[in-house]
Amino acid sequence: MPVSAPTDQRGWQDLLELPEFLDQLEERGGLPVMELLEDLNDQADLGLEADGVVYHDRGIRVPGYDATFVHERTGARGRPAFSVEINTVGPRNAWAKFDRTLEWDVYLLRTEGLAAIAWLSDEEYQVEESEMFDSKEQAALAGRFSFGVYCYAGDAWAEQRERIQRTDAPAYLQREDGSVMLPSTQSEFYQLVDSSPTEFRTSGGNAPSYLGVLELEITID
Repeated sequence: MPVSAPTDQRGWQDLLELPEFLDQLEERGGLPVMELLEDLNDQADLGLEADGVVYHDRGIRVPGYDATFVHERTGARGRPAFSVEINTVGPRNAWAKFDRTLEWDVYLLRTEGLAAIAWLSDEEYQVEESEMFDSKEQAALAGRFSFGVYCYAGDAWAEQRERIQRTDAPAYLQREDGSVMLPSTQSEFYQLVDSSPTEFRTSGGNAPSYLGVLELEITID
């Protein structure tokens, strides 16, 4: 499975844009997803619930108890950046840094029993989705975004946690059709994504610049 594979094709029922998200992140310095959901519930009574999260990176999935967005004063290659750090299940390490100079939009997506925070750049939309969708919002609703944090509750979260606890790999993979690939080891994981820890850290796994991912760490101790 190539590391550039997009997200699965499940559709979302509704979308809420978070227009000031990155500016607010710069002011606050960091924002855990669980705290963000509480803030959104307080503001709009959305009824969002989560017991855990799954970081999504082009089909790679990393379950965790929370994820924190962090404003980075200077990221890789001296660019302004923001990052996402996952409080992982077990002895795993997962974080990603993104180029703040791109034009990002951040969305809350919801469907029955599931919510997600997704971020999509103008550049990615223009290259990969503009011929199929008239707007970034339509693309996001169709599940066409490379990066996001899925928010699970109850039995759905327990399934995610138990799945990753069954393996010594740092993450699992989910294809566009929703089927899951669960590697047994870190070595097998990197064979499946046709990359290496060094390539992840230095270029997000040879990611094209329009995706905006500068650095990526997905390992297990």
